[in-house]
Amino acid sequence: MPRIRDIAQICKSKNAGPFMVTIDVLFEDHALYRRVKATGVLNAALFARLYGVAEADVLFTPYDTAAAFKATLPRLVPAGGIGDTDVYGAQQHAPLLDVEIPLNDVS
Repeated sequence: MPRIRDIAQICKSKNAGPFMVTIDVLFEDHALYRRVKATGVLNAALFARLYGVAEADVLFTPYDTAAAFKATLPRLVPAGGIGDTDVYGAQQHAPLLDVEIPLNDVS
């Protein structure tokens, strides 16, 4: 089963202020994006589970025109705070890379 890292052209994260992080998953192929969207795997509940936050705190938005998904969620440690290991939020997308998407044929 393909993982996000295998099928998305871009999967990145960055701070959305000191207390939030935003994660973007973009597809070059709109047909593939629609197939991924149809699986329902990418959703607020997934991000809540992966990042240890409440589902109600995840703003999840599919952008059909851009063939992209965006999730904004609270950082567990504020940017630059004691214990922060990623002050820019640029490595927060890593847990998403191994998420499997049940596509029968990726072409």
